[in-house]
Amino acid sequence: MAPVDYSALAEALVAPTALIEAAVLAGCFGLAWLVVRVVRGAQPRPQSIWFGKRIIDGVLFPVLALVLAYVAGRLLQEVVPLAVFRVAVPILLSLVAIRVTVRVLRKAFPESRAMRVVERSVSWLVWIGVVLWITGVLPLVLAELDAIQWKLGDSQVSLRNLIEGALSAVAVLVIALWVSAAIEARLLRKTTGDLSVRKIAANAVRALLLFIGLMLALSAAGIDLTALGVLGGAVGVGIGFGLQKLASNYISGFVILAERSLHIGDLVKVDQFEGRVVDIKTRYTVIRALNGREANVPNEMLITQRVENYSRADPNLALTTSVQVKGATDLDALRPSLLEAVSAVPRVLGKPAASLQLSAFTLEGLELTVQFFIDDPGKGTGNVKSDVNEAVLRVFNARGIRLAGPAGAAAPPAAG
Repeated sequence: MAPVDYSALAEALVAPTALIEAAVLAGCFGLAWLVVRVVRGAQPRPQSIWFGKRIIDGVLFPVLALVLAYVAGRLLQEVVPLAVFRVAVPILLSLVAIRVTVRVLRKAFPESRAMRVVERSVSWLVWIGVVLWITGVLPLVLAELDAIQWKLGDSQVSLRNLIEGALSAVAVLVIALWVSAAIEARLLRKTTGDLSVRKIAANAVRALLLFIGLMLALSAAGIDLTALGVLGGAVGVGIGFGLQKLASNYISGFVILAERSLHIGDLVKVDQFEGRVVDIKTRYTVIRALNGREANVPNEMLITQRVENYSRADPNLALTTSVQVKGATDLDALRPSLLEAVSAVPRVLGKPAASLQLSAFTLEGLELTVQFFIDDPGKGTGNVKSDVNEAVLRVFNARGIRLAGPAGAAAPPAAG
């Protein structure tokens, strides 16, 4: 599209034919809204790049509106002189660029504050470029930017080259992130196969596409890729000194996924934190405790430290609770009724069976330890211990057994 003559455009916008263009453009918007409404359905899709919470929030609406407006403008230029469409098409094009950048970056980096700065910067640059284009000032600005030059090695670089290269780099990286996000979502959405294997495949695809996108972006920015050998050496030195922990965490993440030492959904205990693995990222692993707290554990820690995995070995978990009784207690008479009561507690397994052990002699009497097994530790252990303690207390009360203690009074057993 050629630069717009501002004075001629202003006269055309107040001409009667502008109303015809406005009506056709409104029809394009209405048709785009209807198509998106039919394709998306009644339910919003806030996590989708193409759709959003509302009909116009996603990428599909401005893309359809742009295509329809461009086609309508081409057809309408044979009938009336264009004015509204010469303004609307660049605005829609800028809206598509901004919407794609924002939705892709938020999808790829949902919690990154730096991406918010990139989003705002891209939005401002795009809208400023559109205003300069419509007003006809853009060619003059580009000429001034082209005149600002300096020598970089054997090459002559202008400010215009740097700005265009940066915008090209952002566009290439956004496309690479978009493709990798689509592939990752498709891989993780499958119900067949090991989730950890699909996760490592998604991470590998994303890393590969980002690397390719980075190379293309550097090339688009006019950077000689042969100079990356020196840069690679500098990066290697930086990793060896300051970034070794970061690099170690990334490598450890791929090792964990490749060796399948941890799976998403495993119940683990690491560094005194117990919970279920909800996500394995390239730098850290997210573990969610039963009370809802989450811990981001660096992947290096999962490689170099001891990790207790309750889900990978025997799923049966042994629990114990201890109680002290008077020394004159008849254990042979107590054992059958006590074990029967413990075995009747919900979640306590019948096989392996519960057992009663005389664990120690104390000054107050005898210390008894009740051992029992569960196969669902993900539902918690404190609650089932409490149920077992209550069952033990009921047996003691029914048989008139008094607990050992300073006063010799009946008291609830202590969990151990």
